[in-house]
Amino acid sequence: MAPPILSLALPSQTGRVLSIQSHTVQGYVGNKSAVFPLQLLGFDVDPINSVQFSNHTGYPTFKGQVLNGQELWELLEGLEANDLLFYTHLLTGYIGSVSFLTTVLEVVNKLRSINPKLTYVCDPVLGDEGKLYVPMELVSVYREKVVPVASMLTPNQFEAELLTGLRIVSEDDGREACNILHTAGPSMVVLTSISIDGNLLLIGSHRKELDQEPEQFKIVIPKIPAYFTGTGDLMTSLLLGWSNKYPNSLDRAAELAVSSLQALLQRTVSDYRKAGYDPQSSSLEIRLIQSQDDIRNPQVTYKAEIYKNPKAER
Repeated sequence: MAPPILSLALPSQTGRVLSIQSHTVQGYVGNKSAVFPLQLLGFDVDPINSVQFSNHTGYPTFKGQVLNGQELWELLEGLEANDLLFYTHLLTGYIGSVSFLTTVLEVVNKLRSINPKLTYVCDPVLGDEGKLYVPMELVSVYREKVVPVASMLTPNQFEAELLTGLRIVSEDDGREACNILHTAGPSMVVLTSISIDGNLLLIGSHRKELDQEPEQFKIVIPKIPAYFTGTGDLMTSLLLGWSNKYPNSLDRAAELAVSSLQALLQRTVSDYRKAGYDPQSSSLEIRLIQSQDDIRNPQVTYKAEIYKNPKAER
């Protein structure tokens, strides 16, 4: 008899990401929106699909399956049994139940027992514009258990308010929300979209040492008159990718991420218009594959403004 063939996965020299997010057969949200950009930026990416749907839930109907916490843990056990659990990064997005989120916390502990330097990038998908997407009880689990173990947190304005209890109506409020979240755990916080006085901002904050004030910045983002799906998942993956390449310069990473995303969105709107659609009439599927050059080598057209003083400049 021939000896059994032993499969052996080589270590990744460029970083290996475990991405636990939703999956759609058609369209780009969750892992479909995050995996390809990370691969373009040089990462090996292992996706676990928390749900598998035919399409995203913004369509009139959808079909599919939902992974539960036990099934997630079984996948981890399979990886562990073959010594395949060394990851440099963990990325999580939409999670719909407390039980699944609790299992994700166990995943964080398991991965960090194997690689204590694991970077956990968490997009706390709770809702947007005052509307919750998940059961209310998930908010306290994120606040009390997930935020403390995250390395980078990427909430939107509404999510940051839920996690901090602070109403964000000014740049000062945004910066203070970052400070509150730093105190809870993560060294990097990016409020990915804040609407203030008719302007859309990204506010980032990087606390490099526990005894130092965080370095904070903002990027003004132009509003595009259209509605897209998958952009938050894409933005977080870009922030993961570029912050890994620029570990001491979160503002540079954010410039690259924002510039990539904006170029992609402009292409999406342009392609829909060329096809005869009104971009404002419905939700647009992002043109991810067509924008790979903008993901791999973005032209930085959106610059970060560094906050110099303890309080936001007025």
